[in-house]
Amino acid sequence: MNAFKKHVIDIQNEAFSLVAKVNTEEALNELEIRFLGRKSEFTALLKSLKDLSAKDRQTVGPLVNAVKQELLKAFAEAYQKIKLASVDWEKERLDVTAPGVKLPEGHLHILTQVQREIEDIFTSMGFDIVSGPEVETEFYNFNALNVPDNHPARDMQDTFWVKTKEGEEKLLLRTQTSAVQVRYMEKHTPPFQAIVIGKVFRNEATDTTHEFMFNQFEALMVGEDINVGNLKYIAQEFFSRFFKTEVKIRLRPSFFPFVEPGFEFDISCLSCGGEKGCSACRYQGWLELGGAGMVNQNVFVNAGYERNQYQGLAWGFGTERLAMMKYSIPDIRLFPAGDTRFLSQF
Repeated sequence: MNAFKKHVIDIQNEAFSLVAKVNTEEALNELEIRFLGRKSEFTALLKSLKDLSAKDRQTVGPLVNAVKQELLKAFAEAYQKIKLASVDWEKERLDVTAPGVKLPEGHLHILTQVQREIEDIFTSMGFDIVSGPEVETEFYNFNALNVPDNHPARDMQDTFWVKTKEGEEKLLLRTQTSAVQVRYMEKHTPPFQAIVIGKVFRNEATDTTHEFMFNQFEALMVGEDINVGNLKYIAQEFFSRFFKTEVKIRLRPSFFPFVEPGFEFDISCLSCGGEKGCSACRYQGWLELGGAGMVNQNVFVNAGYERNQYQGLAWGFGTERLAMMKYSIPDIRLFPAGDTRFLSQF
């Protein structure tokens, strides 16, 4: 029995001696297999315990288990020592007094920023923000808005029509957000005021000021005594707050099927103030923005109202157009391009 104990102690001492001299993980791994592997001498001693008497096992068993735990601890400490010795501490050194480095972070797209600014201004004036489907029916996009059957806007060169089965209602990618106005009027009783912001689609060639997909925002106010004066006041209030300068409004007679009377909508030049004229306004003093007018009574009838029961004002402007004017952006195609050199400026 004493020989058995001596054998166990000898194995332990030899292992401790060799582990202390090892300085590579590979060599240490070989030693661990040698002393604690399945075919090691120590493992064979563990297996031979069953051949001893119960009395001897009570004496030798605790010793063998204690030696095994000591060996496992020695190997674990050796692995940790080798690992720490391999660390480049100078490279890993952290100067907690050094100033932090700001990580780059994303932000809202410039069009989203402009849209939210528009919404904030109009909600402060009591307007609702509404939305509607981008895939629209022919009724809401054209018929309900008093657009004649032979109007060129219905042609393929202006409208993206969606292929449908024979007999089904015609569908298209909406060409204007005015379609949402009709949907809103069907479900609400005047007086009310709302704006619609969203994408519209037109089948046209792209250039610096035109895109086949762009964003538009519409304003709608309906009541019993709405007039052109309301239109000019609301527009002047909005554009002065949006451009953060006093803006004058000019209305020029024009024709749009869904308004009567209709106007071309101009604002005073943001560069020269509309007084002297400059290259930005082509020395006219005014910048053209879009169409506006009083809602045609046929549109009210199509929305389910009685003719001449209400009056309303409406306009439609391009969101990109406003952003280009406010931030001096020269090309509308920059907005959807995804170029971070452009987007990071805003």
